[in-house]
Amino acid sequence: MPLFVQKRELDRINATAELFDKYPHLQENARTFRSKPLVDVDPKCLLYVQQREFAATTPADNCVSVIGSDDATTCHLVVLRHTGSGAICLAHCDGSSTWSEIPLLVKAVTSLSNVSKEGRLELHLVGGFNDESKTSHKLSHSILAAFQKQKEDIHLETCCITEMNDIVVDGTHRPIVYGIGVNVKTGEVFPSSFTHKGPAEELRSARTFTGGQMADIYDSSRGLVKIGPCKWSPNLDIAFWLSQNDDTILKYLSTSPMAEPPHFVQHMKSTIRFLLEHPNSDSLFPGGQPQLYRRTETGDWERAV
Repeated sequence: MPLFVQKRELDRINATAELFDKYPHLQENARTFRSKPLVDVDPKCLLYVQQREFAATTPADNCVSVIGSDDATTCHLVVLRHTGSGAICLAHCDGSSTWSEIPLLVKAVTSLSNVSKEGRLELHLVGGFNDESKTSHKLSHSILAAFQKQKEDIHLETCCITEMNDIVVDGTHRPIVYGIGVNVKTGEVFPSSFTHKGPAEELRSARTFTGGQMADIYDSSRGLVKIGPCKWSPNLDIAFWLSQNDDTILKYLSTSPMAEPPHFVQHMKSTIRFLLEHPNSDSLFPGGQPQLYRRTETGDWERAV
């Protein structure tokens, strides 16, 4: 079944501009959303989602109160929630495989909503901007089109994407909102940024850097973050990047060099160092098993043996 806006079925659209022209209230909602102040989230109740990852849970979760993600430039942050069960999913989509990723998100929420007959699926989209190469526009369009192809009825509530998430600073286009959090108990979605991006931040970045596909990183029934097992081959050539200046790294390793957050280059370098220190991924996953992390009583994530 298709995507709905204000209980009306959304026709096939060719561009986001068409969507916003047709539904002015989505523009108004986006303006309201992007003007909200950043919410400070306590890392001890946060589950952080990196690029090309998603996580789903329910209000009954005792380990996680907020799922969050940031550093999205051309990437889009997708929140899907079932209003009856409260089951919720957040994904950080970069356009690598949108058509196969969206069904995973729908399944993640519906599989946690089996007990609940009442309610509906609601969708919140945030991210992208008016970038020169139109990467954001293409991703906005493919995400909307992929949701339209799902068999479930899905209601678009927030659409703060691409041109509605754009600001010009010193002549350069950049996103207004780079990150969001979602309250697992209430379903509230809000702008946020995060300093703590663990557990296993470098391992997870390495997985994406080496071409890993969209991954479900959370087992809500056990309160465990699960990473891998991942596969990559030794690649000493990437050491080349560590000797390059920041502008070169931005130019070649970013989809939007002028709009990246200030820590982008450092993040790239630490990911490359991690890959050079662990040239063979097998050593990180003894017996081919994933790395598991559980929340301690103090609220930190620790490796579960």
